[in-house]
Amino acid sequence: MKIKLGFITAILPELSYEEVADHAAACGYQCMEVCCWPVGKAERRYAGITHIDVDTLNESRKNEILGYTEKKGLEISALAYYPNPMDPDPEKREFHANHLKKLIDASVDLGINKVNTFVGRDKNKSVDENFELFREVWKPLIQYAESKKVKIGIENCPMIFTADEWPGGNNLAASPVIWRRMFREIESDYFGLNYDPSHLLWMQMDYVKPLYEFRDKLFHVHLKDARVYPDKLDEVGVMAAPLDFHSPKLVGLGQIDWSAFISALHDVDYEGAACVEVEDRAFEETLEDRKHSLELCSRYLDQYW
Repeated sequence: MKIKLGFITAILPELSYEEVADHAAACGYQCMEVCCWPVGKAERRYAGITHIDVDTLNESRKNEILGYTEKKGLEISALAYYPNPMDPDPEKREFHANHLKKLIDASVDLGINKVNTFVGRDKNKSVDENFELFREVWKPLIQYAESKKVKIGIENCPMIFTADEWPGGNNLAASPVIWRRMFREIESDYFGLNYDPSHLLWMQMDYVKPLYEFRDKLFHVHLKDARVYPDKLDEVGVMAAPLDFHSPKLVGLGQIDWSAFISALHDVDYEGAACVEVEDRAFEETLEDRKHSLELCSRYLDQYW
């Protein structure tokens, strides 16, 4: 099958790269999206995870990673780092941009040529004001990626879940109208999407239709489900914090029509990775729970693979 099933390694932060690869192979996955945050304290859930440290990646460690990955019959689908590259603080913006460049370089060294991230946003500014910052931040980053022949996949999560992310969220690239404008303003074969249908679902949007329009920009796909609770939505409305009326779920436990979604991926001849993303609190109490969640996702998705 031309679509390769994997998972993003953020859900197993306490394991080494080799231990994550062991579990991926045991569960029947074909690839992994590997987290490459700077070593240090996480700023939020699922952040700050370092399964490949690009700051210390040398020839010896590169060969160890590639050798172990091949031994387990796996591939690395992309290197992952999801900060806010358009943070209002110029020093933070510079830090995130510099670390993204390190991921781009490491992606070349490892023969992956793909990096996944957020486009970012200044949560206190309008969309138009953010596009001014977008051009300033992203034109040089995409030029750098182009020079290295590395594709940058932007995930479409709005990052508006916690109080510190209000009012506008920390990721501009949340909807098709924004994607069209992004790709008009920076035209590049190395600038595309890491597409997650779950965010479109809870925002009450069609999560299948955009696959057809943006087929040439599908660099990577996340497989995460979500469930919207009508009784809660009736109480708080769509302007409330998203977690007040919905929950991220394991694939098959939410409201995504996976048959329709995966069928559309085939329709548009998608040939990349589709990586499970676990953010289901019902499966997060222990490491064994989280490892088991990946087994359950693999088992569920086997019907499509």
